[in-house]
Amino acid sequence: MRILLTNDDGIAARGLAVLEEVARTLSDDVWVVAPADEQSGAGHSLTLTKPLRVRQLGERRFAISGTPTDAVMMALGYLMKDRPPALVLSGINRGANLAEDATYSGTVSAAMEGALAGVPSVALSQAYTRQGLGDSVPFAAATEWAARVLAPLIKAPVAPGTLVNVNFPAVAPEEVRGVRVCPQGRRDYGRAEVLERRDPRGFPYFWFALGPAQETPRHDTDLEAIADGFISVTPLHLDMTHDPSIAALRGRFGV
Repeated sequence: MRILLTNDDGIAARGLAVLEEVARTLSDDVWVVAPADEQSGAGHSLTLTKPLRVRQLGERRFAISGTPTDAVMMALGYLMKDRPPALVLSGINRGANLAEDATYSGTVSAAMEGALAGVPSVALSQAYTRQGLGDSVPFAAATEWAARVLAPLIKAPVAPGTLVNVNFPAVAPEEVRGVRVCPQGRRDYGRAEVLERRDPRGFPYFWFALGPAQETPRHDTDLEAIADGFISVTPLHLDMTHDPSIAALRGRFGV
């Protein structure tokens, strides 16, 4: 089975190295095509206003000077064109991609691009407990559990036009309570913060930050699964149509 690996933390990220180790237990035909630099929060963006550069770092290993979506498109449309992958794995992201994070995440969007191309795709992310950990974020839970989570997903591919979003809790491997298949949650949008700083010349600059998450009304989403020490497995689909609104909108337009 030919597997394509990518991410949004960059080709040198620890999480990608962990995913590569896991993937090599599943296949001896593993390709890595990932952004050259960190692209966290890039979402499903494409590079359209400047050229892309491809740098080969080793056998079946390529760095792309663009976004995670660029990396998948370059892999499928050029580097692996003659024999496309049977599976796309994106991650393992440094930090969870839960609830609305999925709309911002380059990790999830890379898997989305694979799904758009008709390739079974899985995004994987490792939660952590506090800010400022940098490269010291522990990936122990993901390292121990990723292969076990992927095995049933590979045996029974998801429906066309869908992808699977997997998150590992910030606990030791032996403390993981199991796997929950659950819907996507939604946080309180008010948790976003804008932090203002001053550069040495006195000009302002800004950072986006996130405050504490607010629990969703029902206790059965990916947010609560991770908080309870479970691995969350959430199927996502590419059709964003809100079907219940179709009839009402048709009525407004008299159609």
